[in-house]
Amino acid sequence: MSRFKKRIDSFKWAFNGFKIAFKGEVNLKIHLVAAAIVIALGFLFNIGRYEWLAVLVVIAMVLSAEIFNTAIEHLADFVSVERRPAIKKVKDLAAAAVLLHAIIAAIVGIIVFSPYIIAYLKA
Repeated sequence: MSRFKKRIDSFKWAFNGFKIAFKGEVNLKIHLVAAAIVIALGFLFNIGRYEWLAVLVVIAMVLSAEIFNTAIEHLADFVSVERRPAIKKVKDLAAAAVLLHAIIAAIVGIIVFSPYIIAYLKA
């Protein structure tokens, strides 16, 4: 198999991963809707370059964390369908990582958008 074919295949597998995550995860859909709203607000308020950078980085962090969480949950379910304390711990830790990313994203959103919202409300 050629190097080019391997590269193309790796992109196919990655996009298949997006498809799997999007079809099976309600939380990912919620995060995507939130991301779309934040991006729309960014255009509405015409936020600056560095603000866009911060917003896009935290969006990517949250979505990536959610996809990792989904992968960990699927792997844990494959390892054992029985309820095991160690597997519950692993799943809870992965969920905590998503929550932490979401909290940081919300804080960044408040820092970025609050001046624009306050100015809009005063106008």
